[in-house]
Amino acid sequence: MSPARVLVGLSGGVDSAVAATRLLEQGVDVVGATLSLWHPPEEEGEGSGPIDRARRVADYLGIPFHLIDAREPFETHVLSYFVSEYAAGRTPNPCVVCNRLIRFNWLMDQAEALGATAVATGHYARVKRVGDVYQLLRGRDRRKDQSYFLHALDQTQLSRAIFPLGELTKDQVRQIARQRDLPVAEQAESQDVCFLLDGDYRRFLLQRAPNLFRPGPIRDAAGRVLGRHQGLPGYTIGQRKGLGISAREPLYVMAIDPAENALVVGTAQELGRSECLVDAMRYVSGVAPTESFHALGQIRYRAQAVPVTVTLVASERVRVRFDSPQRALTPGQFLVLYDQDEENLVLGGGTICRAQRSVL
Repeated sequence: MSPARVLVGLSGGVDSAVAATRLLEQGVDVVGATLSLWHPPEEEGEGSGPIDRARRVADYLGIPFHLIDAREPFETHVLSYFVSEYAAGRTPNPCVVCNRLIRFNWLMDQAEALGATAVATGHYARVKRVGDVYQLLRGRDRRKDQSYFLHALDQTQLSRAIFPLGELTKDQVRQIARQRDLPVAEQAESQDVCFLLDGDYRRFLLQRAPNLFRPGPIRDAAGRVLGRHQGLPGYTIGQRKGLGISAREPLYVMAIDPAENALVVGTAQELGRSECLVDAMRYVSGVAPTESFHALGQIRYRAQAVPVTVTLVASERVRVRFDSPQRALTPGQFLVLYDQDEENLVLGGGTICRAQRSVL
């Protein structure tokens, strides 16, 4: 049975528009809402921006539309986190944090005031109820699957989350949008991080925290200085280009050391890591395992999930060992675990805090 009323988060893109359309065609009472995240709402709604497009979609579908000012919680939970992670020498993933604390927590609270009992989005993922447990699964379209970004949702959030596109491919979504003549049917794909309007995170950090960009030494693993960097936030683990140093073989960023304001580089062989520690582990079922287990681990959104062994270290910390060494294991990124037998099933995940060198 469908909820009495569902709030659909309209982003101004084709995915959320089709999500709302599908619910309407199923007879669901739908209300649309868009979050104003980092600019005054009146500024965001001008011209052909995402809020203006979301309004047009709501008008076209004949559903109520609400613009919700979320600047304060977004600043507190997402933007501050983004800056502080870079200050600590880590590479954050703000979309994971935003989904857990804003879109499926704060927005759900706002939905109640509008009489909605669930929140739907255009994510490519699926929720399945098995007994009293809500499972999170990959979207059918593996090219677009976004379960990685949703792995931190808890049972309460999943019980009130709806993903109408979970069984569809992106091509099918486009086809539906064109068949219904939706005003965003040909809208281009949105960028990964919504608040980076030009896609340049370095420029954003320069504006928010210019003190982080202090030049310092580039060293190899033995401590020899090979050059100078222009500020640690401008680099990420595994980066090869833009280092400004020459060597007999390609060198890559292996580590970022904010305490020494140093960048550590090494060869491709030195970049390999066989295990890492993962903090702040969250399990979709809400129940943490009591012993070591095997799973598939995904270290980035676009990375392939590979076989791993997970060993418990503390209540929210695990050691993850990879069957084969991985390149660019990056502190601050999320490692998401999927079931070894049912590879579409999300088990949980946490934040990579330290990588260990492989024995080669």
